[in-house]
Amino acid sequence: MLSHPALVWSLVAVQLGCGAYFLWEILASILGLPTLPLRWQTRELVEIGASLGLVLGAVMGVALAVSARREITRASTARRLTSGQFTQVTDEYFARLGLTPAETEVAWFLLKGMSLGEIAALRQTAEGTVKAQCTAIYRKAGVSGKSQLFSLVVEDVLL
Repeated sequence: MLSHPALVWSLVAVQLGCGAYFLWEILASILGLPTLPLRWQTRELVEIGASLGLVLGAVMGVALAVSARREITRASTARRLTSGQFTQVTDEYFARLGLTPAETEVAWFLLKGMSLGEIAALRQTAEGTVKAQCTAIYRKAGVSGKSQLFSLVVEDVLL
């Protein structure tokens, strides 16, 4: 909805028109000025327009707040990454995925491009254990392999 400027401006125009009408009616009543004679059907349409304008305005306000919060988080992450906190940001991302400490260590080795055999040798574990940990990592991340994991981390952490 927010990506359609014509829709947004139409909503603003409806809100302004209805608001101006109601403001004039109140001022006319207080100051004894002439009111705008509208048939009851037309007045009902104005009230419906005002109500829809208020509801849609509230919905758009919430959508803008959510979008702003997302952008603030993205900007904060970008600031942290450029200040040399890539490792911490990535570790926090792995924690959000629900990786155990061992899986996090394996995930880092995977991101560095190491094979299962190399990871097993570095961690002094069986290759089958590393393979099982990789399967758990991929499942938790919702990917099917090392290249997709790398892409996911780049997309979610760096972008």
